[in-house]
Amino acid sequence: MSEGKSLINLGDLSKSATVLIEKISDAIGTLYEPTHIKRVAKAEVEAEKVRTIGNIETTEIQQRAISRLIQEEGKKQENIESIAAQTTTRLEEDAKPENVENDWISYFFEKCRNVSDAEMQSLWANLLAGEANRPGTYSKRTIELISTLDKSDAHLFTKLCGFSAFCGLFSGYAIPLVLDYNAEIYKKNDINFNSLNHLESIGLIKFDGLQGFVIQDLPKNVPFLYFGLPIRFILPKDSDNALAIGQVMLTQAGLQLAPICGAQMNGEFLNYMIEHYKNKGVEAEVMGPNNPSPRTP
Repeated sequence: MSEGKSLINLGDLSKSATVLIEKISDAIGTLYEPTHIKRVAKAEVEAEKVRTIGNIETTEIQQRAISRLIQEEGKKQENIESIAAQTTTRLEEDAKPENVENDWISYFFEKCRNVSDAEMQSLWANLLAGEANRPGTYSKRTIELISTLDKSDAHLFTKLCGFSAFCGLFSGYAIPLVLDYNAEIYKKNDINFNSLNHLESIGLIKFDGLQGFVIQDLPKNVPFLYFGLPIRFILPKDSDNALAIGQVMLTQAGLQLAPICGAQMNGEFLNYMIEHYKNKGVEAEVMGPNNPSPRTP
């Protein structure tokens, strides 16, 4: 941490980013100017007073406790500013940070101020940016859950979301298409019985390894979107169809976390999925980005 220098340059921020920083300052009582070490400097002054006032004696262990507190608060402040700085670069033009509740911001930073790992800070910054872009998107329950995730948990969930697609009939619902967790495509990405049970135990998914999940009452043509790639499933009947979507569904927290976890398209999975459904009597057509007519890869 560089003394006297903030991680956030207020002069370079957009209007929405400036509003967000002001909201953070109001919510958690930390100002970003003139420096981010105000509280640390104040603590050092208080510590010096304790050491020098003649009528107050401090033991060595008390002095070590004061030093530890100064170091801890400084590190927490650095983490807070790092996450806030990353967030300012991820705001959309129509972001509404002024509508984010102060209590939500306070709770957010209470849970993430001890996070120093770069990857996990990036996840927290995505969450804060998502809330500032569309206030009300993330619940405190989701914040609480993310605060309990190990880095390995986050990586595993990201791998799972690499198999997720959005059904056009259910806006905003990501569906992890784990069609057979025993298939090699899943195993080599660490998606197996044990890992799925683990993700269920920490509250990110619902896992049914026996019967799986089915969407009922579907029309003949069902649109999906796989990382921006349109896919159309053509079901056998003109109406009242059922489509098996695999053995996993996301919980509410999982649904909120999926768009910001950093998952990427798996081209091998796309071919596996199409072949799997073909064997079940369901045609899947991938729509080319520059060609409105469907094609099968």
